[in-house]
Amino acid sequence: MSDFLDPLRQKVLHHLELIYAEIELDLSHTELAEQLIEIMRLEQSSCEPTAHANHWDESEIIMITYGDSIKTDSEKPLNTLHNFLNNHCNDAISSVHILPFFPYSSDDGFAVIDFSSVNESLGDWEDVSAIARDYRLMADLVINHCSSRSFWFENFKQGKHPGSDFFVTASPDDDLDGITRPRTSPLLRETQTLDGTKHVWCTFSHDQVDLDFRNPQVLIEFMRIIRLYIDKGVRIFRLDAVAFLWKKLGTACINLDETHEMIRLIRTLTEHSCEHAMLITETNIPNRENLTYFGNANEAHCIYNFSLPPLLVNTLVTGDCKYLKQWMMSMPPAQNGTAYFNFIASHDGIGLRPAEGLLKDAEIDTLINTMQMFGGRISWRAAQGGMNKAYEINISLIDALQGTVKGPDKWGKERFLCAHAIMLALEGIPGIYVHSMLATGNDYEKLKHTNSNRSINRHQWDYEELTRELGEELSQHRQVFEAMKALIRVRRMQPAFHPNATQFTLHLGEKLFGFWRQSINRRQSMFCIYNISDEVCDLALSDINLIGTDSWKDLISGSVYESLEDVLTLQPYQSLWITNT
Repeated sequence: MSDFLDPLRQKVLHHLELIYAEIELDLSHTELAEQLIEIMRLEQSSCEPTAHANHWDESEIIMITYGDSIKTDSEKPLNTLHNFLNNHCNDAISSVHILPFFPYSSDDGFAVIDFSSVNESLGDWEDVSAIARDYRLMADLVINHCSSRSFWFENFKQGKHPGSDFFVTASPDDDLDGITRPRTSPLLRETQTLDGTKHVWCTFSHDQVDLDFRNPQVLIEFMRIIRLYIDKGVRIFRLDAVAFLWKKLGTACINLDETHEMIRLIRTLTEHSCEHAMLITETNIPNRENLTYFGNANEAHCIYNFSLPPLLVNTLVTGDCKYLKQWMMSMPPAQNGTAYFNFIASHDGIGLRPAEGLLKDAEIDTLINTMQMFGGRISWRAAQGGMNKAYEINISLIDALQGTVKGPDKWGKERFLCAHAIMLALEGIPGIYVHSMLATGNDYEKLKHTNSNRSINRHQWDYEELTRELGEELSQHRQVFEAMKALIRVRRMQPAFHPNATQFTLHLGEKLFGFWRQSINRRQSMFCIYNISDEVCDLALSDINLIGTDSWKDLISGSVYESLEDVLTLQPYQSLWITNT
């Protein structure tokens, strides 16, 4: 091995020694390190990543979508998606997150049967790579578990390799009460094997069997998978459910030290393999725990800002920004080389665990009741003491924001756009769910068909029908789509909206929410102010300390402010992006 790889070899070796410190392996740490470096082809070509480099700027917008969220009978869904992006979104997004596009058995893709192939009903690897040539591609690394119908699990039951020792097992007699659960199903799945009955660990469902990373062969297989994805054009890896990766009896089996070190190892190998590759951790957990996945800028490049959706929806349906402001002021700025991944809608739902400690129980109860009034469903998790606790709210965002705690009203579209104007301006990288761009409502037919609460926000559009809606002037889908794109186009031109630009919270009362952004070169200031209530509110420009020697303009309305003594009247859910010109 070349001398230039010696520091990398030592770094990989250090990761492995920490991960497997308590486990006796069949091969040495050095041998394992050599295998991983060979799999990632680092002997042939190795990048030297720049510390604290930002792989993004203010133009970065990620669209989140399933491969078949938009379909037509005449072509493969991945081709249809590519056409939709090129024809309707190429001036609005830079990246696309295609949710699991692999063969699967349940959970709309997250019970992966084969990590190395593309679901034939969607297309093939060439279709994936074609999208990757036009947009930075984000893909899921479903790393915690695989399908019970996978080749590995079939081998587990038959006692064959690879797979016979790939899965976590435990005894029903073990003390499992303290283990953190995101679901209400029993943790252990009784499975008949050639070696007798075994009880397999299933964090999520009995069709999603947990992989055992205590076995380094599992790590080896996943590094092969990562290398394949890089070769096919993937540049952003979403580490699905990674907080649960390492299991150790006597602990909560979440956020363990070995899990964090495993992420550091994956980052080291991935970014040396591909200079601009990024890791995003999907950790739907309380805010303080979520922040730890930045590490010291040596774990995730980005973390999902899971507290934002429940706090922002709560703000807009109550007309009170108190809790959102408190959270904003407590959030540390991301170091260069790291960023928050901001979103307010996704294929799952509005997670409630990230609101724990940020919203009072009474506030969460009110939020749940309001969302149920708007047609939402509730998914539950098992909590300690044999109790079930609300885990997430399943609802489309356009329906979630159709009214307030008082009920539906006429301000739904304005409230919805206000939510996105807030998210687009916050420190971090925006991720926008395709059904938010399209103002897709609750899909009760799909919910009825699947009997899965999450299906309510996983509609599949017929491309011809969608095209008609986007061409109809009075269609809410068109109106929202065009308004969203207009906001995004403005956002992408502002240095003050760089994901790492300075941010400070403003104090403008309960009904006006605001914050200040300043570009990294300090040349642009941006005052982002929002009426988050259904009442008309006044704002004195003197209250936000605009510098008198600069000229100021609202980028959304185009209004120019000649006098800093002006008092502005904000209509319900109006947004202002006031910048120096």
